[in-house]
Amino acid sequence: MIFKRIICALLLLTFFSHNSMFAQSSNSIEQTAKMTNKLIQPPYLKAGDTVAIVAPSGILKNREKEINQAKALLKSWGLNVVVGDNVFKKANHFAGTDNERAEDFQKALDTPNIKAIWCARGGYGTVRMIDKLDYTKFKEHPKWVIGYSDITAIHNQLNIEGSESIHAMMCTSLTDDLSKIEHTLETFKCALFGKPLSYDIEGSKYNKTGTVNGPLVGGNLTLLHTMLGSKTSIDTSGKILFIEEIGEYKYHIDRMLQSLKRAGYFDNLKGLIVGDMSNMRKNTTPWGTSVEQLILDVVADYDFPVLFDFPAGHENDNRALILGRTIQLTVSSGQSSVVFEN
Repeated sequence: MIFKRIICALLLLTFFSHNSMFAQSSNSIEQTAKMTNKLIQPPYLKAGDTVAIVAPSGILKNREKEINQAKALLKSWGLNVVVGDNVFKKANHFAGTDNERAEDFQKALDTPNIKAIWCARGGYGTVRMIDKLDYTKFKEHPKWVIGYSDITAIHNQLNIEGSESIHAMMCTSLTDDLSKIEHTLETFKCALFGKPLSYDIEGSKYNKTGTVNGPLVGGNLTLLHTMLGSKTSIDTSGKILFIEEIGEYKYHIDRMLQSLKRAGYFDNLKGLIVGDMSNMRKNTTPWGTSVEQLILDVVADYDFPVLFDFPAGHENDNRALILGRTIQLTVSSGQSSVVFEN
């Protein structure tokens, strides 16, 4: 009897051990699949497709001219245009109430024949309405979402939802003289229509050299900082981070970067691309170094390459970036390059 009980116990132990190993193996396979799966790539645009213009952030007071320019531009590319019902609404600082701005964005997400959503402007306001959005129908009919600055909040959310998006100009980026934004327009169109994207960047004495591959994530530094601790804080492990900023003191740039550092953003980062740091404000107490050196000091403990002076952000030359797409980043003291995987 005792012998039989021992045999049964051994059989049970073997059974549970096998199942445990199987479960661990299955979990490992699932985790590996998640790590290797590419993000959703929405279909590139073609003539006859429809683009929706929406305003998830700041008010568009006296900005009808730019919206009409945007419509004319898209039509010149053979595209149809619809403008959100609430784009010109006014609710204090914002282009309509939080619900009205979310309503326009949700309608564009849900409508199958809309192939891209172009944000009219940034400013501030996206973070107030982002949790009202549902991406269920978007995943059935993926589409490109385009914008920068405050739209970083939506780019982060889309990355978490598993989709690529386009960091590029907005409607209010248009000027009377389009030759001033020639590269901005050209790269925006290339990103929308699926033309190859690659950039050769002039050298900087601050560059930290190296060559890496990885998915590109990021956007406006203030928004990345704002998302910390929320469900919209992105995972940067194994990725290349892009940052840009406008109108900040150097000490606040340092504060935000130190926050990202403490949150682990740089621990397993593969590379850092620094875009425009525009209209830096002067504090009564001088910082003491350039903003480039400030950034290098923050990441001094890490060995990933750092590329400075990438032309993207709050300047006329705002090159398009496909966030979530794998890039090859080659950084040297001379000419560097950013090449997007097709």
